[in-house]
Order: sequence, then structure tokens, then C-alpha cells
Amino acid sequence: MLTRTNDTEKVNGQAGHPPKDDAEAAVPLPRGPDQAPPNGGSKAWLQVLGSWMIVFNTWGTIITFGGYQAYYERVSLFDESSANISCIGSIQSLMVFIIGAVIGPIYDRGYLKLLLVVGTFGLVFGHTTLSLPTEYWQVVLAQGFVVGIGCGCIFVPALAVVQPYFSSRLGLALGVVATGSSLGSIIYLIVFINLIDKVGFAWTTQTIGFIALSTLLIPILVSEMRAKPPAIRKILDLSAFKDGPFIGCFLGYAGSHVSFIYIPYFGQANGWMTGNLALYLLPILNSVLVVGRVLPNWLADNIGPVNVVIPGSLIISVALLCNSAVVNVGGIIYTALFFGFLSGILVATPPLLFMVLTKDKAKLGARMGMAYALVGLSVLPGGPGAGAVLQHDGDNLGWP
Repeated sequence: MLTRTNDTEKVNGQAGHPPKDDAEAAVPLPRGPDQAPPNGGSKAWLQVLGSWMIVFNTWGTIITFGGYQAYYERVSLFDESSANISCIGSIQSLMVFIIGAVIGPIYDRGYLKLLLVVGTFGLVFGHTTLSLPTEYWQVVLAQGFVVGIGCGCIFVPALAVVQPYFSSRLGLALGVVATGSSLGSIIYLIVFINLIDKVGFAWTTQTIGFIALSTLLIPILVSEMRAKPPAIRKILDLSAFKDGPFIGCFLGYAGSHVSFIYIPYFGQANGWMTGNLALYLLPILNSVLVVGRVLPNWLADNIGPVNVVIPGSLIISVALLCNSAVVNVGGIIYTALFFGFLSGILVATPPLLFMVLTKDKAKLGARMGMAYALVGLSVLPGGPGAGAVLQHDGDNLGWP
């Protein structure tokens, strides 16, 4: 273990001679990034708590956009097509991933607390200003860009800060962190559904902003990097663009992200569900995501993340194709539960995969940022592309 003995010897230029003050020599310096992680303990699980709160507010917020999509479709806040409305959610997701390409290297340089403060401000400010718009472009700016950028500032650090504290239990720890998005989307959607008709859209979005502010104070207080990298790294690490598994995540997110946006509107547009019942499809979906995000990561700890992601992606494809056979409310609830459980594989396991593929852990933030930038490029066309397919012809939509 490094101690102040080494530090003092370097300063005085007297290598090999102990310092005069023995008490000072006994004080340890922070452990290096290559030393064995504690793999548990109170401090390690506090990092999991802080990261859980971040994911609760980032992806918990983003996944709720399906509720906003259904709401925007049935009210006269602005008059836009399904494709244009879904652009808001796609931009929001894109910002989270693309901003990560820059945020990862900044995290690697030790600016965790600064990122948490800036991201919290952006997320809360975006929700607060979302109460003001009366036109489409204003909603795009507040909900798409401001909230998205705020989420992007804290998402990659939430995953990267956990890794140095765990070894054999890393998959389990990240799986627990990932459940934050499920519970976050459930809570935020229930708040949205229950307040929207009572206090209006403006106060509903402000309330969501206040909840985000209070819960994000926790990671600001408890999250702490275990060790800063020994040297300053370059801002961009393009090696992630050459890794097959990273590119595979690009393809996986492109299709699965569409369901989170459109599944409430799917039930509403086909007449199987009306009003708030359609909005409750997302909480139903996310209720099984809690288990679906822990179980695959626990399995990945034992057989490897690659062996979980590949077959899991194939099964998710089958689950999405099952939507074309839905003809009633029971069918859509069943497919929502099935997809919700399985989609945890594509949400919770890739961070573990990125960490396993990163040999130099000092580059972890940069590599994860690059990987999620790839993912961001895939989710941008997904929502608008699906909306463009929905050609209105009376009551018939192009769902199949």
C-alpha cells in the first residue's frame, strides 16, 4: 500500500530513507486503481445507492416518455404527428448517450462531483421549464435537450463509479443499480398520471422536478471515486468503435427502444385501452423490469456477459414480433410483461460487458462514453422512424 512515506521521499529527493515523522508515515494514501476492490462493504454499497438514485432519475425519467407520448397525442398542447412527437423522446435519449462521449473522459480526470452538480441542475431545470412551453419547439428544447443533457452528465459516472468497488459481485451491483430506472419510471409515471388531471401539466412537471432534486442530493453527498487515474488521458478513445460487442449494442438498442415510446399509444390507438389505462402499461412493463435487470447480471457474473447478451437479444426480437399478433387488451398486457422482463438484458448487462472489455480501467469512463455514443446514434431514428410507419388511414395504423 502506498503511504505518505513514498510521497515525502519524492519531495525531499531522499529515496530509501524514512521520514522523520513516524506518525505521518502511518497515514495511507488513496489506493491505486489496480489494487483489488473491496467487493462489498458499507462504502461500496453507498456507491450503489448513489448510482441507483442517478439511474432512478435519468432512465427513470426517459422511460416515462411513453406516457408523455400518449398524453401529447390526445391533448391540444401542440398539433404534431406521431413521428414528430416521438422525436422529443429520441432526442432525450440521444443526448444521454452522445453527451456521455464527452462526460466519460471528464469523469476519468476526477471531476465526479462537478458532473453530478451540473447534471442535477440540468435535469431539474429542464423539468421546471417544461411547465412553460405552448409550442412544439419549446417542448423539444426543454424536455429533449435540457433534460437529456442533464441526464447525460450523470449517467456514465453512475455506472463507472461502481466498478472499482466490486470484482466477482460487479454484475449483481450493476443489476441493482439498473433497477433504479424501473422503479423510477413506475413512480414518475404514477405521479404523472395522478396529477395531470388534478393540477394540470405545468404543476405536474414541476413536481417531478422537485422529486428529482431531492433524490439527486443523495449521490452528490455519497458518491466518491475510489481512485483517480495516475495520468491525464486523451479526451476521445475511439477504440470502442472497433469492438464487435459495442457495435452489437448499437443494433440492439435501435429496435428495443421503440417499444418504450409507443407501447401506451399502441393500446390507445387501437381502442383496447382508453385514458389512463393506456398510460399504466409502462408501470406494468417496468414492474417486471426490476427482476429482469438483476437476474441477467447475476447470471453474467457466473457465465459471462457475452453469453447472456447474445441469446437474450434473440429472445427480445421474438418478443417484439409478438406484438403484431395482439388483438385485445389481455394480449398487449401479456406482451408488455414479456418484453419488460427480457429487455432488462439489453439495459443492465451492456455496462458490465463494457467493463469486462476494458482492460485499462483508467480509460473506463472514456470507453463507456464512446460505447453509449454509438447506442445514441441508434435510438435517434428509432422513434421517428416508427412514427413515420404509422400511416393514418381512418382507424387503421401501420402497427404490424
